[in-house]
Amino acid sequence: MPVPLRQSARVAAYLMRQRLARREKFPLVVELEPLFQCNLGCSGCGKIQHPEHVLRRRMSVEQAVAAIEECGAPMVSIAGGEPLIHPEIDAIVRELVSRKRFVYLCTNALMMERKLEKFTPGPYFAWAVHLDGLRERHDQSVEREGVFDRAVSAIRAAQTRGFRVTTNTTFFTHDSPSTVRQVLDFLNDELKVDQMMISPAYAYEKAPDQDHFLGVEQTRRLFREAFADGRRRRWRLNHSPLFLDFLEGKVDFQCTAWGIPSYSVFGWQRPCYLMADGYTKTYRELVETTDWDRYGRGRDPRCANCMAHCGYESTAVLATTHSLKHSLRALAQR
Repeated sequence: MPVPLRQSARVAAYLMRQRLARREKFPLVVELEPLFQCNLGCSGCGKIQHPEHVLRRRMSVEQAVAAIEECGAPMVSIAGGEPLIHPEIDAIVRELVSRKRFVYLCTNALMMERKLEKFTPGPYFAWAVHLDGLRERHDQSVEREGVFDRAVSAIRAAQTRGFRVTTNTTFFTHDSPSTVRQVLDFLNDELKVDQMMISPAYAYEKAPDQDHFLGVEQTRRLFREAFADGRRRRWRLNHSPLFLDFLEGKVDFQCTAWGIPSYSVFGWQRPCYLMADGYTKTYRELVETTDWDRYGRGRDPRCANCMAHCGYESTAVLATTHSLKHSLRALAQR
């Protein structure tokens, strides 16, 4: 299922401008992390392991807006930590939306229902609720009972108020083709969210649980079998068809880490949202001083099992727009 028409048209125009300017490296989406603190302690997460003085830090509204203005990305995914803990998160969203950036606010939804009144429904804003499975599986993943039910309640409340609601589901070795289909069927057909994003878990070096991250062949087998009955075509998945082909192992790509860069309280993270080999003050410095050829599967051993969208969705999008063959393949699957 394609993204909304307004967003598709805006991103297509943005990509065309980059090509006409012969710009080789440019951001499609920025992963904006205005804080690292969270109200959950998931053992598979590598973002909440910072010392207490770092977890207390908050990015200012002005700093967040300046970073997005500098790089020019048309889309922003606000993550963390838990963004709703940030006392000015509504102001950050409001300022970015006023600049016609497409904003996805990622949340575990524990605070979402009581914060809804601080936000305004519209075509440039969507909630992105983290749901790693149905009730038992999700609560096990986040290590707290009742989180699934609170997330579902918040989603329904947001839908009632007219918000666009998307979801983000991460899969681990605990999962099977059956559980993948079950959660996506629930989100698509029963909860009726606008779109769903899926990803194999990335092996954060600092995550307490290092035993349940998927390898490349495990990832391909999981999604190939989960998609085998053709259900992929009717799920409202927020991914390019070529990225889904990539997850199944039908095509292979190199990582395009500069396409979805990360900006946090530390600055621009080198090289991507998932790895921290230093930080830069500006996006230009990030692009011009990072040795991008060092990273990706077959280049850096830390990337060996990564198939995350922040590295490969950009590659799939660019492959679609640069190749007639891939463009026709993508159109045939819509």
